[in-house]
Amino acid sequence: MTALDWLVLGAYFVVMVAIGVYSHSRIGNISDFFTAGGRMPWWLAGISHHMSGYSAVMFTGYAGLAYLYGATSYFTWAFPIAVGIAIGSVLFAPRLNRIRAKLRVSSPLEFLARRYNVPTQQALAWSGGLLKIVDVGAKWAAIATLLSTFTGLSLNQGILLTGVVTAVYCTVGGLWADALTDFGQFVIQLLAGVVMLVAVLGKLGGIGAIGGLWDRLPPEHAHPLNGPYTLTFLLAFLFIKTFEYNGGMWNQAQRYMAAPTPAQAARGARLSAALWAVWPLLLFFPMWAAPLLVHAVKPDASDSYALLTTQLIPHGLLGLVVAGFFSHTMAMASSDANAIASVFTRDVIPVLSSRARAWDTRASLVAARVTTVAFIALSMSVATQVNSPALKDIITVVIKWVAGLIGPISIPLLLGMLPAFRRSGPTAALTSWAAGLFVFWLTNYGISGVSTAVATAAPVATSLVLFTLIGFLRPENTPDREELISTINTDEDSAARPLPAGAA
Repeated sequence: MTALDWLVLGAYFVVMVAIGVYSHSRIGNISDFFTAGGRMPWWLAGISHHMSGYSAVMFTGYAGLAYLYGATSYFTWAFPIAVGIAIGSVLFAPRLNRIRAKLRVSSPLEFLARRYNVPTQQALAWSGGLLKIVDVGAKWAAIATLLSTFTGLSLNQGILLTGVVTAVYCTVGGLWADALTDFGQFVIQLLAGVVMLVAVLGKLGGIGAIGGLWDRLPPEHAHPLNGPYTLTFLLAFLFIKTFEYNGGMWNQAQRYMAAPTPAQAARGARLSAALWAVWPLLLFFPMWAAPLLVHAVKPDASDSYALLTTQLIPHGLLGLVVAGFFSHTMAMASSDANAIASVFTRDVIPVLSSRARAWDTRASLVAARVTTVAFIALSMSVATQVNSPALKDIITVVIKWVAGLIGPISIPLLLGMLPAFRRSGPTAALTSWAAGLFVFWLTNYGISGVSTAVATAAPVATSLVLFTLIGFLRPENTPDREELISTINTDEDSAARPLPAGAA
């Protein structure tokens, strides 16, 4: 990168921090910090929801998948996410919005204390928080890997740079800063994606290359399912991503909660689903064409997109494309940081400390900001170990760990809102959670030779079956729980009731 590229990248960082400082004026209380006070426009909530699902892993791990297997990178990743969010716009977005509006909560897990009990809430809070530290650590490592390719900075230097900038703006401005920077980053990655597409088409001979690309690649690259990515994997991935991208990992739940009304939350979800269906096609085209233009050095081809960028993009524009890489990771990491901070500030710390239950507005905001910084620091520490034998590589962390563990963590939260699962109580929630975690360990580390599809699907299938079955065999639906479920399944006004003592 030249001085001009660094100038463009530096300007991007300055704008992100400036947005965070601007957003500070919108933060008056803990609700503003974590859910934007329920005042976020549906279109901003939708774009923020969309952006918070990306990271630089797309330009490393999924770029390698596109290089090696072709179109399956879209059909087994972006497409099922789009379908899952569309489903969530009906099932989950309105209900999560009512949780914020009717129960007066600022964290999605505050609901769990009333729906089940405090032990269930704590089990999901701690396990989900630890998983997110590993997940975001993989994202930091991905962007640092790209940065080292372009600039020569070490992995740790890249992690430090991106983590500090993200910590500044999301700590100062809360969810408002996350959403507004998401919008700015959406514009930047749109420009960067178009620049990359034009450069690749120019190298391949013009716009006609769009239709003729697959004739120049191995025949199997045109297949929707290729390599280890089978129909079983696709269905499992669809099921998992329906939970993950509709609030199972909490940050997307905040976007639904931040909208003014349930109808606007659903509208934002539909916008996010449409963006997921269309936008990745533009991003993936250069990755599909990469085998015709560059020779990947790494066995998993995770360096292919970086090589493509350095060879095709002129200086100045190179800085813009690199800023586009950052936009994906920083959008996801900042949203995760805010979500984790909400859970620990509202759900964990008050259970551990009686003094925290008496915090005033100022003390709560200080705790929220400290927790945000702590989460980012821990995930940055994990990022330095992402290629260790325990975690292996970036794509392993993202696909194996997150896909395998999201089901056990998210099923009690999301299905617990639906009337069909009103009989499932604390026993069903905790048993399904614990069994899902055990099956994840068993299929990934206890038994050798388990296929990717089975290892991905088994934990979530186990949790789903047990959550449902135990609800029928040992129903725990009480009048209070029945009333709670009724409240979040109707748009009629209902007076907010306090959470149980010690819940938050």
